[in-house]
Amino acid sequence: MSDGRRGSKDITKPGELEALRSQIDELDVQIVKLLNRRARLGVQAGHAKVASGRPVADSEREREVLVRVAMANDGPMPQDALLALYRQLIETIKRLEELKGVGSEGDSND
Repeated sequence: MSDGRRGSKDITKPGELEALRSQIDELDVQIVKLLNRRARLGVQAGHAKVASGRPVADSEREREVLVRVAMANDGPMPQDALLALYRQLIETIKRLEELKGVGSEGDSND
């Protein structure tokens, strides 16, 4: 018996879908908290770079982060999708650093 959706699979246990969705919802909350923590740390790192006279942008560090993330990935998330998410995360944190004024106090590293 099919419900007309491609790739759909009958869920045999009552409440299984709801339980899975509940776990997903809990993980989403944790992921948001972790992403915000990651962003705060990125902004703090930007301030520390400025304070030590280093440029805010650090392409070598970005490459290191992406390599580390790729090495930590044991699936099922496809590598290219995971790296795209991290590239977006890095770009978002850079924009957040700009909004927070990192590097703008007398810093000439445009």
